[in-house]
Amino acid sequence: MVFKRFSVAVFTRTVVLCLTVFVLIYLITKTDFIATPFIVGLLIIAQMYSLIHYVQKTNRDIARFFDSIKYSDFTQSFQPSIKGSSFEDLNRSLSDVIEQFRKTRSEKEEHYRYLQIVIQHVGIGLMVFTADGKVELINAAAKRLLKVNNVDNISDLAGMSKSLVRTLQKIAGGENILVKFVNDNELFQLSIYATEFKMRDNQYKLISLTNIQNELEEREMEAWQNLIRVLTHEIMNSVTPLISLSSTASSLLDGVMRSEEMVEPGTRGMGQVKIGADKESLGDVKGALDTISRRSQGLLHFVDDYRNLTRIPTPNFQTFRIDDLFARIRKLFNDRFQVRNIEFKTSANPPGLELTADPDLIEQVIINLVMNSIGALTETSTPRIRLSAKTDSRGGILIHVADNGQGIPEELQEKIFIPFFTTRKEGSGIGLSLSRQIMRAHKGNIAVSSSPGEETVFTLRF
Repeated sequence: MVFKRFSVAVFTRTVVLCLTVFVLIYLITKTDFIATPFIVGLLIIAQMYSLIHYVQKTNRDIARFFDSIKYSDFTQSFQPSIKGSSFEDLNRSLSDVIEQFRKTRSEKEEHYRYLQIVIQHVGIGLMVFTADGKVELINAAAKRLLKVNNVDNISDLAGMSKSLVRTLQKIAGGENILVKFVNDNELFQLSIYATEFKMRDNQYKLISLTNIQNELEEREMEAWQNLIRVLTHEIMNSVTPLISLSSTASSLLDGVMRSEEMVEPGTRGMGQVKIGADKESLGDVKGALDTISRRSQGLLHFVDDYRNLTRIPTPNFQTFRIDDLFARIRKLFNDRFQVRNIEFKTSANPPGLELTADPDLIEQVIINLVMNSIGALTETSTPRIRLSAKTDSRGGILIHVADNGQGIPEELQEKIFIPFFTTRKEGSGIGLSLSRQIMRAHKGNIAVSSSPGEETVFTLRF
């Protein structure tokens, strides 16, 4: 039917063209007209152009159809431009195909947006890069973890950690590697898992990044708390009777020593014999009992101090100025600073910087850190302590406690937060552990960076 209609249209146009040619020949040979043959000649040219344009319309539509597919331009429409055209079925078919491509692309874009939302929402850092390190995809969790806004190539991460870049370059598909490094006074332990795949003749690596440092600290502190609960329970159960018995025995001896004589039971059948009390021996026994009682009470107080690690109160969050916190610390330690000639300075950037936390607990943390700094400055000729506060690149608040004391050797920096561990003879080993507990209760962390003999900086990160 379409072919028949097309043939009729072409035949009709050809007949009209032939008639017009005959008219032109007649005008030229049989008449003296000049303008009329010229006009008829133009009409013939127009008819020829119209016929050629009509015949080639199918080719143009098909070419336009393939161009729209080639360039993914599915806005084209194929409506018949000539009323009664024989190409309505063809145009309709082309339009249907374009509409199907448009729907397919729309579904593809919806799936892509869905996957993007899922990838950006997951809490694990994800990154995809090519063999030459070009980053094709990085989600929000990875950007937060690596503290970047965007990454074009994994070599851009060298400023954060060169070991991280080397690991990303060398890791093979199916491997799971731990990478440990310090950046901006913050300790990272990244668990990196890699998967390799090929797409469009290109090799890709899909990397998942998880900072397990906080989780490790949480599990470690939980283990220590459980151990401390068991130890303190058993010790106190054993020490409390010792204190009671030694106090009772000491009281009984006091009564005996105040008497003038002591009666000792005789052997069976001999009655009782009075003997003189050995005052000196009784005094030694009483002294020993008093020592046992006193040391037992000391041990009880010592154990009770460690129980504080398992009894961190729930923070009472308030918003306060960090300047005011620093002012209270200065007032508290001012006499010690003057006696030891310690230069003490504070700063907050911007001035008036506010923190939402428990002011009493955070003050206790800073007191612990300042006490440690004072102890580390005993052999420093020009002792200095600095308290400073600022915001990091992500808007979080950092508080630094820095001193120029003897410092902490690198091999001990990871141990100082362990309960019972101390490098000072008079230390109990709970101050920094307690500080870490308090920071964990605030969903923050505490880290140390030290160059022995130059500077030691404790960083509270909220």
